Amino acid sequence: MRLAEHSLYCYRLRYERPVRWSDIVEEAAPFVLLRLQSDTGFAGVAEITVKPTWCGVTARSLVTTIEEIFLPLLRTADLDDPVKVRALLDRIPENQAAKTLIDNACWDLHAASLGGSVWRLWGGAANRVELRVEVSWALTRQAPQAMAAEAAAMVARHGFRTLKVKGGQGLEVDVAGMREIRSAVGDGVRLYVDANGAYSADQAAEYSRAMADAGAVMVEDPCALVPDAGFRKLQQSCPVPLLVDFGCTSLRDAALFIEQGARALSIKPGRFGLSTALAMQKLALQSGCAPVVGLMGESVLGTLAGLQFAATLPHPILPAELTWYLAMTEQITTLTPKIVDGCVELPECTSLGALIDWRAVERLAA
Repeated sequence: MRLAEHSLYCYRLRYERPVRWSDIVEEAAPFVLLRLQSDTGFAGVAEITVKPTWCGVTARSLVTTIEEIFLPLLRTADLDDPVKVRALLDRIPENQAAKTLIDNACWDLHAASLGGSVWRLWGGAANRVELRVEVSWALTRQAPQAMAAEAAAMVARHGFRTLKVKGGQGLEVDVAGMREIRSAVGDGVRLYVDANGAYSADQAAEYSRAMADAGAVMVEDPCALVPDAGFRKLQQSCPVPLLVDFGCTSLRDAALFIEQGARALSIKPGRFGLSTALAMQKLALQSGCAPVVGLMGESVLGTLAGLQFAATLPHPILPAELTWYLAMTEQITTLTPKIVDGCVELPECTSLGALIDWRAVERLAA
């Protein structure tokens, strides 16, 4: 297959309430959507969240990068093999967001050309007729009582059995948050904490132990993590696995963290692309390190792409974090997956493009 046409779309999806991340507060989530059409008539789509502090781009800069740097390269490629296409893209340094968007669209195009969904092509859950993937919900930073109230509501509404708690509000507030959330949801729901690197390296050991004592089964990014002897010492001192996220930006980083004793890696198809995510998963599993499918603020479209990757994990240590679309009041898809007993059933479609409401894309354009 050769590239015949491409389209890029920018839009924003509003939240029910302002969301406080570690670095920004936002009322809507910005996205860029890429559609690739081959000369054989098949099409593939992908979406990426565009936050400069998350992925180093704005919508405008990403569109320009794709059109000026990568599309001329893509027009020379045979699109039948997404892994080879990704290798071609990687000849250009940096530009992770552009590569991720193109990579994921190529996988969707590949599935469309073969007449089967990506998760079936990868052998997800032994190719069962129907596939349900367990998921979790992320509680963003609020006052402890507000986080607890949201936790109880989401568990009651969707049956979540695992919650990710966004920390970084100070040790006392984070401990209080864990206490309030545990009281609200009971002992049957697992909790783990993501501090988004809010604490110093000197504070990280004490913080991680305090979170473990408060019931966290895993602690993500207690400080800015780097794959060195300091990380090894920190993991050895922590009674639960440290989940490495922001410090792991590539397959090479993943290997370096594993060499230093990493017990869990956050693998994000919406950050790395499906090709790299698969390679990271393979490396982690071979090394006895647990892969966790991480959150990148996805809408329904990005969620469904990421869940196809999550379906390939044989025995996930934690559910996939891909439920953030529940925080949004708008979507560009005709389908919004229901979460029942903490699980999402993957739809059977050869391309996620079949689920897009193109009138909504136009209406929500930014």
